[in-house]
Amino acid sequence: MEDCVFCKIVAGKIPCSKVYEDEKVLAFDDIQPMAPVHVIIIPKEHIPTLMDVAPERKDVAADLYVAAQKVAQIKKIAARGFRTVVNCNTEGGQVVFHLHMHLLGGKKLQDQLG
Repeated sequence: MEDCVFCKIVAGKIPCSKVYEDEKVLAFDDIQPMAPVHVIIIPKEHIPTLMDVAPERKDVAADLYVAAQKVAQIKKIAARGFRTVVNCNTEGGQVVFHLHMHLLGGKKLQDQLG
């Protein structure tokens, strides 16, 4: 998608602070971090929301979680702990409509659901 900021990052049109990359996934530091470690993990393929991942494409979710494990190891927070978040659609807090996972850590995170 030509107007998608994350697609532009994948294409190299917008720079990022790359943390991890493989053939299917790109992970980079968030430019407005909400924790000492805040990494955005995206599929390179444009998928607007979690609801747009067809059942036969469950590999997309698996790719994101495998990347999250690698990012946690790279950022040295795997043993200490971290949080992953996927926001879906406007009421779910999604701002960029390209499926993405937030990986947050580097400190004790507060429960935001209570």
